Amino acid sequence: MKNLLALLFLTVLVGKTNAGVIIIEGKYQNKNLFVQNYFGNSGVGFCAQEIKVNGKITTDETNSSAFEIDLSALQLKFGEQVTVEISHKEGCLPKVLNADDLLPKPTFDVLVMNISETGLLKWTTKNESGALPYIIETFKWNKWIPVGEVGGAGTPNNHDYAFQVKMHSGENKFRVKQKGNASLSRFSKEISVNSSTQKPSFAVLKNKSIDFSDETAYEVYDSYGVVVKKGFGKNIGIDNLKKGVYYLCYDNLVTEFSK
Repeated sequence: MKNLLALLFLTVLVGKTNAGVIIIEGKYQNKNLFVQNYFGNSGVGFCAQEIKVNGKITTDETNSSAFEIDLSALQLKFGEQVTVEISHKEGCLPKVLNADDLLPKPTFDVLVMNISETGLLKWTTKNESGALPYIIETFKWNKWIPVGEVGGAGTPNNHDYAFQVKMHSGENKFRVKQKGNASLSRFSKEISVNSSTQKPSFAVLKNKSIDFSDETAYEVYDSYGVVVKKGFGKNIGIDNLKKGVYYLCYDNLVTEFSK
């Protein structure tokens, strides 16, 4: 996803000591970090040496096999940018057990959502906890299909968004969603509008092409359910398809044709 603040987990060399630093970046989500510590390579003392949050040294105790980085004690605001640096000895590496807790999660609430007859979708949200994109989906061909994205602001206050959708004939259904870590998604309620767009017809011409009476989005599936053609336009070249039965999705319809 574009412009998504992601988790950065890397080791860099520091000065002449050849020690390392683990750097974790994200957004504060009202959760602390937990670190599994190990003995140093020499067997004396523990691996982690110093913790910095946003450039400031913390008072977290690292001289144990496991410790907590207490972000709640730093007066951070929910959703605030956080950079954690864990300095450690050479030849060992502490393990952050819940680094994903700094990743933004889909928490938005939709206050208002409407769509015009021309397909201008507008919605107002609150309670965003990170800059995740809104994915706009339409329901057709017996499934929800993504048709565009709008970047989310990522802060808890109210935000207004808009997106121009392409309408098909008959009833059009839309919703927006945000997708977080581990495929966790949050959806708005669906909204619908009837369109005056005319339903296109189609014809299979000499087993070489499918011609529509008007431009439309389409997908062609083979008998195994594999997509073999996909796009938007007034015709589909099918001369390279093998003989057989195919399923054609166009406008808001699902039908079949033979070659």
